[in-house]
Amino acid sequence: MQNSQDHLKEIESLLEFYRSAGVDCFLGDEPVDWAAASVRQAAHRHQAVSHARPSHKAGGSAQSQASEDVAAASTPRQQPAAPSQQPAQSHQPASAQAAVVPDREMIASARDLAASAASLADLKACLETFEGCNLKLTAKTLVFGDGNPEARLMLVGEAPGREEDLQGKPFVGRSGQLLDRMLTAIGLDREAAYIANVVPWRPPGNRTPTPQETEICKPFIKRQIELVNPDVLVFLGAASAKNLLGVQDGIRKMRGRWMNYTLADREIAAVATYHPAYLLRSPLEKRLSWRDFLSIRSRLAGQ
Repeated sequence: MQNSQDHLKEIESLLEFYRSAGVDCFLGDEPVDWAAASVRQAAHRHQAVSHARPSHKAGGSAQSQASEDVAAASTPRQQPAAPSQQPAQSHQPASAQAAVVPDREMIASARDLAASAASLADLKACLETFEGCNLKLTAKTLVFGDGNPEARLMLVGEAPGREEDLQGKPFVGRSGQLLDRMLTAIGLDREAAYIANVVPWRPPGNRTPTPQETEICKPFIKRQIELVNPDVLVFLGAASAKNLLGVQDGIRKMRGRWMNYTLADREIAAVATYHPAYLLRSPLEKRLSWRDFLSIRSRLAGQ
């Protein structure tokens, strides 16, 4: 009896460890041996960096070689499987084998890859082939952008949700329907705006993207803004504003205050407002968002 109670306490402790680590759902029907999968991370990282930064690898500098040696040394070595057992990877989904650990080198490769895109079509193609963000492994589709890329108004959210993941377009669920009504209220629609997200893949369970996931995707949304080159930039929610403007204020203090988003050759008028999903939960705040959208209309009319 005592052994049974001790066993239950061990299980409870393990579950509490997983919960505190942020594990709140199962993503597959079969267990995944991430330790075995990690031996392939260095190869995937090296391949992605080589593809995105070919000029940096020319000549094989001692510094680059040293970085690769350190990465290889820090990667666990794969133990040979026993003769009577099947290799671990035969029971793993393909997504586990492609998982990578985003590091500074991978972020630099994302920056170079995004900068190489000469058009929105090029940028979308870059994201479709980019293997540096693990959210791509669990998302169904790439949610790139929607609306008119020639529009003077661009709206940026944080990350797509379930409906967006299914349709491959940003803001098409309940929050998107509310956003459409808000645009209509100031005489605009989706053809008069361009809409995107900082992170173009849905996080599992609609969780908040991790700082690493946001950082690896940031070069792409920054390039997307450069290519659209709007006159007015609207951040839907605090997360997108904080990531792209570098401000630390909460949305209550930040919203409605005009700021500048700096490009290489110009500055774009930028403002943050409540995310439509928040307004669905807190409808009394719609009056403040209405003020923000009136201010957006005035700013567009005055430019």
